[in-house]
Amino acid sequence: MTSPPAADAPPGRLVARTVEVVAPDSMPASLLDLLPSDEPMAWLRRGEGMVAWGVAARCRTSGPDRFADAADWWQQVSSSAFVRDEVRTPGTGLICFASFGFADDPGDSVLVVPRVIVGTRRGRSWVTIIGQDELAPMPQLDTQPMPPAPRNVTFADGAMSGAAWESVVADAVRRIGSGELEKVVLARDLVATADVEIDVRWPLRELAEGYQMCWTFHVDRLFGATPELLVRRERGLVTSRVLAGTIRRTGDDERDAGLAGQLARSSKDLEEHEYAVRSVADSLAPYCSSTNVPEVPFVLHLPNVMHLATDVTGVVHDSDGASVLELAAALHPSAAVGGTPTKVAVELIAEIEGMDRGRYAGPVGWIDADGDGEFGIALRSAQIEAHQVRLFAGCGIVADSDPEAELAEAQAKFLPVRDALTD
Repeated sequence: MTSPPAADAPPGRLVARTVEVVAPDSMPASLLDLLPSDEPMAWLRRGEGMVAWGVAARCRTSGPDRFADAADWWQQVSSSAFVRDEVRTPGTGLICFASFGFADDPGDSVLVVPRVIVGTRRGRSWVTIIGQDELAPMPQLDTQPMPPAPRNVTFADGAMSGAAWESVVADAVRRIGSGELEKVVLARDLVATADVEIDVRWPLRELAEGYQMCWTFHVDRLFGATPELLVRRERGLVTSRVLAGTIRRTGDDERDAGLAGQLARSSKDLEEHEYAVRSVADSLAPYCSSTNVPEVPFVLHLPNVMHLATDVTGVVHDSDGASVLELAAALHPSAAVGGTPTKVAVELIAEIEGMDRGRYAGPVGWIDADGDGEFGIALRSAQIEAHQVRLFAGCGIVADSDPEAELAEAQAKFLPVRDALTD
């Protein structure tokens, strides 16, 4: 059953004011240096993007209608807001950060309009303040004290052991072999425990520095560094980066080059990738007047793994076409995080995976008042609760998947967050 949206937005319309930082050299080396501990949010890649803090408005949704309820709430908030934007570039004006549950049940999701946003893009920097007072002063952009490192972190299996998860993978392979489905993505979790409460700003810094080609994010206690852009909408142009097919790096450049070639020729990985690309292209087609799907994937090199990757692009039907939030809803769950056929795969996940994914593998990102924005898939991610962190990793399972190899792949995908908690 769908729960009605729970909003704690203040009464009356919001006022958003964006001004350019006239002396960008005065900005710190990293936007994360500006983040205080009060409701921090982040969306960063290669040193650009946004950090934000405070809450001007918030909405929680759940259930199968969570995306529609979120879109309705954002439409009400953005249509009534007064926006004064002196910069007018993606990420300025009225902005909402959002993170959605993977499954329909319970599907707990959240949208947050920050009070302060600081961003940078292509050499330009800006500050946005949002509230109910048009005359509110701009904040001082002061470098914050370094957050404390997590202390004495230990790790333990989450919902099931590695051996038990291998048995689940073997069950999935049998079902695929019997013709029930073509692919299913199975995930597992790991629980990290520290002596004291963990400041999320510490792992955010580590991830942003170590995984600059990924989108480092934090929304309402869910953080990570995802390599997968679910969808970007910018002035009518739509982009989605599909990742499926993975091989672990060794750290030896020559050997890794050979492994990249092996990945590019792997029939198992190419099959998995084809399912994921087809899923995205089919989902975007009703919303776009044209789409472009490259015939051959490229190999994306990350510090811990390499992926087969394809960038699918399209053009929305008109300037008033589907918003990035509607596109994210249409794309989720793609074959990259669910499987093929999607409905059968998601039902199998609920049956055998043995855990609630929460917002892991759901859309996470931001939307502006014009419907533009970016949503990644919340991969290489974790949910933080005081002194505990729940890490997630998943693997695409197809007919010739080997359970032991899939467990090793999942272990490699834990590394970004695991290392960020222990450096």
